[in-house]
Amino acid sequence: MPKQTFQDDFPILKKTVDGHRLVYLDNTNTSLTPNQVIEKMNQYYTDYNANIHRAVYSLSETATTEYEAAREKVRNFINAASTKEIVFTRNATEAINLIVQTWGRKNLKAGDTVILSIMEHHSNIVPWQLLQKEKGFNIRYLSLTEDGRLNLDAYERILKTEPVKMVSVVHQSNVLGTINPVKKMTQLAHQYGAKMMIDGAQSVPHMKVDVQDLDSDFFVFTGHKMCGPTGIGVLQTKAGILEAMPPFLGGGDMIRSVQIAGSEWNDLPYKFEAGTPNIAGVIGLGAAVDYLESIGMKKIQDQEMELLEYALEHMKKIKDLKIYGPLDGKDRGAIISFSLAGIHPHDLATVLGERGVCVRAGNHCAQPLMEFLRVSATTRISLAFYNTKEDIDAFIEGVQHAQSMFHSL
Repeated sequence: MPKQTFQDDFPILKKTVDGHRLVYLDNTNTSLTPNQVIEKMNQYYTDYNANIHRAVYSLSETATTEYEAAREKVRNFINAASTKEIVFTRNATEAINLIVQTWGRKNLKAGDTVILSIMEHHSNIVPWQLLQKEKGFNIRYLSLTEDGRLNLDAYERILKTEPVKMVSVVHQSNVLGTINPVKKMTQLAHQYGAKMMIDGAQSVPHMKVDVQDLDSDFFVFTGHKMCGPTGIGVLQTKAGILEAMPPFLGGGDMIRSVQIAGSEWNDLPYKFEAGTPNIAGVIGLGAAVDYLESIGMKKIQDQEMELLEYALEHMKKIKDLKIYGPLDGKDRGAIISFSLAGIHPHDLATVLGERGVCVRAGNHCAQPLMEFLRVSATTRISLAFYNTKEDIDAFIEGVQHAQSMFHSL
């Protein structure tokens, strides 16, 4: 029986580019959206388009029911202890900013230390830097081993010798594909009295995540990388920590009462969801969770690992191609960043794009990592379960075509 490819679920894959079939290898940036999610969001706009939590007529009640059902789906998907722990945001970036501007502003002071890593996305660097200028705490960046893994010996030394209050690291690198040992890192952080924040934007779409097993204090991810819509993200935080945090934004739905003399805040998680939310986005995220679970996260991960090994095998045969990060499938996801001697990443991406092959070129919102690697940019392919070996073949052929073009100049 041939392997199920799932490509028929994604209408955009029926497109062609200058006579070439579309080959989408930029899933780390944004994943594609299946019919099941599109139809669920369309149903909201056509059948029960109303605001939530604010009215008793049937359209609003249906919208509220679907919205809160999506929250329960998300809770179950990452095995959070309660829906009170699930806060909807616009994206993972906003979720991190919420943590920094509420927990960080309240708990960090001059002399404290926050640990990040050199492989962080800008969204897990810049918010801490902004607060650092105001509060005066120290930021320490974990370096990498030669094969693109975090230096855990250095990590424990910092925990032992400095007053670390927060560790904030990515679960899976969006450049190197490295899967960090966040459970072990969380145990060490807690051992030395620090809180743990995990950026799961690249892990949640590709593997089974259990936040209770990880025991992290804060966990963030985003819908548009997991077959869901743009404009919706998730912050999961232990309820006791959320209770002690001040609100991030003020307005409707996050209040219990408003008086001239002051206001009282709503229960969790609504205390952190001010104003009319992205209702269709939340419902679409719930549909994306349904879709991924109908396939099975183990099956998704296995299929992507098979594609990763196939891609690595063929890329290693290309002359003058250098791969960054782990060179095998151990402790890494299906993301491959590379450089090709004599061809700028943007030029390579342009040539591939003309052949219908969509890849990312640039610093991937990870300039500190680019500086560490001593490159200004890389080309990156990132695979999803709906990709095929034929997609990788088209990519390889495109790279070889680019080499012949540029070497003949």
